[in-house]
Amino acid sequence: MPAKRKRKSSWEFVVRRKGLLPRPLYLTFADEAEGDAYCKRLEALLDRGYVPDEFRKSGGGLIMLSDAVREYRQRVAIPRSDEQLLDLIIVRRGADRISAIDYAWAERWVSEMKRMHSLAPSTIRHHVGALARCLDWLSRRHPEQFPGNPLRSLPKGYATYTEVDGREAELAGGRKREDVERDRRLQDGEEERIRAVLAGAVPRGRLRALSLRHADALLVIFDLALESAMRLREMYTLDVTQIDFDRRTIFLDKTKNGSKRQVPMTSVAHDVLGKFVGERLGLVFPWWQGASLELTTARLSMQFGRIFEAADCPDLKFHDLRHEAISRMYERTTLESAVIRKMVGHMSQRAHDRYMNLRAGVFADRLW
Repeated sequence: MPAKRKRKSSWEFVVRRKGLLPRPLYLTFADEAEGDAYCKRLEALLDRGYVPDEFRKSGGGLIMLSDAVREYRQRVAIPRSDEQLLDLIIVRRGADRISAIDYAWAERWVSEMKRMHSLAPSTIRHHVGALARCLDWLSRRHPEQFPGNPLRSLPKGYATYTEVDGREAELAGGRKREDVERDRRLQDGEEERIRAVLAGAVPRGRLRALSLRHADALLVIFDLALESAMRLREMYTLDVTQIDFDRRTIFLDKTKNGSKRQVPMTSVAHDVLGKFVGERLGLVFPWWQGASLELTTARLSMQFGRIFEAADCPDLKFHDLRHEAISRMYERTTLESAVIRKMVGHMSQRAHDRYMNLRAGVFADRLW
């Protein structure tokens, strides 16, 4: 029987047959029973000395999409965001044969994400991007098996729902999703109301103040978000050793994109963070102790959601503070776009352009 092991949401099987297979054959299945059944049939063929053509031509085990993703992740350091997306792709499409991945397959997959899963266009683009990077690697590593990447041929606007997509999504219990990019910024009075709630004031229309555990830390996170444009996870995982107060710099070891980044501190961020850290050692903030990052992010996001709702900002999300902070950098400094982009950690100019939402009134007095 082949060796097998559980890997997150999938099962990996290893088939070895000396004299027949040039190297171990790695296969991944979403379900253990499905893997057992498949390997039983395969070993029955191997027992008779027969090796299917697809295994002979596969270069030692790259048969299904899950196999390609597995080897890609073993050989390439990829960002955590891509890891999470590839995990889900393996569950849904991991059993598809690499030989079947062509342009028609790409179109079917995009349609499935719209009509069966009702994903937002931006989420569809994230899925396609993660898998496209994997298939780019596959086409370079095994050009004889996978000569081209059909995902790169998808037309502009492929993630936008058509009328047919919308109807099919509704029939499947979902809905048509619009491609809306958030550009929410703090409106007049909102920052003051949020600070009041964090300070223990009784929100309008309520009988008592919110019960906030670690209220001082929540206020520092709020300040740091507006002053640095750092992401929530980048802040709550901060260790004291990553902060150089003399150089007014925060050193991020691993960001959302998997790269290192240096974040200069404003005078406000320097003072607020300096007072909070004091003689503290280890992690700066109290919420994460090496447990699930996803769970910690969800809990903190929900906590700030309660705070924003109490401050009469019900449609505000914590990530909107990043948009606010980047826009303030454009309004309050003369830094070049390329410098700001590097400071905030945007990999592409397209991603960065979304945040260049400047208030016209701020610049009106500069016009003739």
